[in-house]
Amino acid sequence: MRPLLLIQTGEAPDVVRAQFGGFADWFREAMRLRPAQMQVVRVDAGEALPHPGDVPGAVITGSAAMVTERTDWSEHTAAWIRDALAAHTPLFGVCYGHQLMAHALGGTVGWLPDGREMGTQTMSRGRLPGTGVTRGLPASFPAHTTHRQSVLAPPPGAQVLARSARDPHQLLRYASRAVSTQFHPEFTAACMRAYIDARADALREEGCDVAAMREAVRETEAARILLERFAQAALGAPVTAPGAERRPVEGRSGVRESEPGVRA
Repeated sequence: MRPLLLIQTGEAPDVVRAQFGGFADWFREAMRLRPAQMQVVRVDAGEALPHPGDVPGAVITGSAAMVTERTDWSEHTAAWIRDALAAHTPLFGVCYGHQLMAHALGGTVGWLPDGREMGTQTMSRGRLPGTGVTRGLPASFPAHTTHRQSVLAPPPGAQVLARSARDPHQLLRYASRAVSTQFHPEFTAACMRAYIDARADALREEGCDVAAMREAVRETEAARILLERFAQAALGAPVTAPGAERRPVEGRSGVRESEPGVRA
């Protein structure tokens, strides 16, 4: 079986990575993949991407970089995304990956009005029905966020599936097997708190109540399972339904996560 491609566009802050490992660890755990089932390419470090037709699917990570910087590696990845869509390669973008997919396909990315969105937010699903990995998504669900730029205008033909109070484009669908989220389904609650702690000084300067933000953090299973469903569908494995009973397991982060108990 060919491994799922993780297109890594950045890395967690050092203080967070020292506690919980790096982005590749988080995504692999969220998708419940064995190491051999995931190929990591660091495009921000100049590593070359495989041909889109040579991978069963790809996930594009977040980054501290900004899509509007139009760096060479980012624009090269945007061109790869266009080729992947043309080849019908399944795609899932997260945060920077979400913005890069929208940019690559003709959308507009820029600074989020009114500044940074961070912490566990409530997502509201739109009226469009969920299909594929988004099938059965609750009408509202919590998800972890940390971003200053966002998709200001989706690409032509893209469907908006969910929003938060401050960002109307939190979950987009571009094709039957191509979606992206501004929120972070790979984050655990512990990772979210660590990010808040790492950005505490900046948050206070922006007038945020850091203690209240930490207190509001909660688990985000409905969001997290989207990645698992995507990976399983891309690799041809059974897909786990949102809301299915899940048994506790111990992740790398040391947080009691959950394991699918019912398949659909």
